Amino acid sequence: MGQKGRTAHRWWERGQRPAGLCDKRFTSAYLYAAVCPASGADFALVMPTVSTTAMSLFLDGFSRSLEPDVQAVLVLDQAGWHGSRTLVVPDNITLVPLPPSLGRRCLSVLANSRPKRGPTPGSSRNCP
Repeated sequence: MGQKGRTAHRWWERGQRPAGLCDKRFTSAYLYAAVCPASGADFALVMPTVSTTAMSLFLDGFSRSLEPDVQAVLVLDQAGWHGSRTLVVPDNITLVPLPPSLGRRCLSVLANSRPKRGPTPGSSRNCP
């Protein structure tokens, strides 16, 4: 996290870039998360990769964090690792994939439908 800027600060003419070294190193991290809209309870893992194995690890950890006799429903987009045949889904979790045509638009509606929160400007309350 953070800005990838120059290694030193310099005054320079407006509209032009100064010559100088730039730190080009970076590392990515991916957030796997689940939130209960009613209670606000959450579970998250930060993983170094996006893969079926990482998703299986997330589902296993999420499953163990649930109370006994609780069935969780996760609404997922169409990412390849969400529907892989090798994905290990625990018995107390149900995966519900969104149709490709709804995708991000309905996810934004779900995210904005929490109680005590108004809609985000420009968002739609109805899926097509």
